[in-house]
Amino acid sequence: MPSLKDLKIRIDSVKSTRKITKAMQMVAAAKLRRAQEAAEASRPYTERFNAVLGALTASVGQSDSAPKLLRGTGSDKRHLLVVMTSERGLCGGFNSTIVKLARTHLAELVADGKQVQIITVGKKGREQLKRDQADRLIAHVDLSEIKRVGYNNAQDIAKDLLARFAADEFDVCTIFYNTFQSVVSQIPTAQQIIPASFEDSGEENALYDYEPSEEGVLADLLPRGVATQIFAALLENGASEQGARMSAMDNATRNAGEMIDKLTIQYNRSRQAVITNELIEIISGAEAL
Repeated sequence: MPSLKDLKIRIDSVKSTRKITKAMQMVAAAKLRRAQEAAEASRPYTERFNAVLGALTASVGQSDSAPKLLRGTGSDKRHLLVVMTSERGLCGGFNSTIVKLARTHLAELVADGKQVQIITVGKKGREQLKRDQADRLIAHVDLSEIKRVGYNNAQDIAKDLLARFAADEFDVCTIFYNTFQSVVSQIPTAQQIIPASFEDSGEENALYDYEPSEEGVLADLLPRGVATQIFAALLENGASEQGARMSAMDNATRNAGEMIDKLTIQYNRSRQAVITNELIEIISGAEAL
């Protein structure tokens, strides 16, 4: 049974931990507001951009004149997975859900006889995948020094992917991230970005006259489309991370409070037992005289 001193030290330790988790919860809440605003502000542009590209790709189709980014290499043998996670932990199951989805997708590809390589964005995902997929990791993007993710960061990632595609290193590229829904809900998402895949918006292309040609416009817009999709994924991930961290720190703060209450009760009972024993000794000594 722990002594009164041990219990007192443990109570003080848990109280200090509760202060830290409460502070982290408040910081995450402040960051979440900015990250959520950025993610929600990017959605209309991304959706409209994808709608325009969807109408163009539906018109051009898989013709020989279509850009390579649209028609692909003609094969799906080699796959590149871009797994986007956070640089820091203490955010509940945020990173694990993304890695789990990537592992499931990877297992399905390997079972079908595909070749798979992985690029990680964020330290936590790399740490998890390194345990059993180290031979498939070919690159890592470190964003630990970036305080606020910008479009230029997405462009850097997109340029690397496009250069690898141009060098014929892979046939299909898929990104993995969490789509932000609410503080307690983030949806693990897998999205193919190369070859470009867009849903037809149903708009009439005849209303627009593209110069020099639809294929020429696509050739210029598709690389930007890749960067736009990556940027949107980074923003969604950023909001999801802060939401998951806020929820995790709130749970940790509550658990610390419950632990303090239990330890305090145990401390009071032990203290009462010690006082009772001392009184019994005093009374027994007095009666002996």
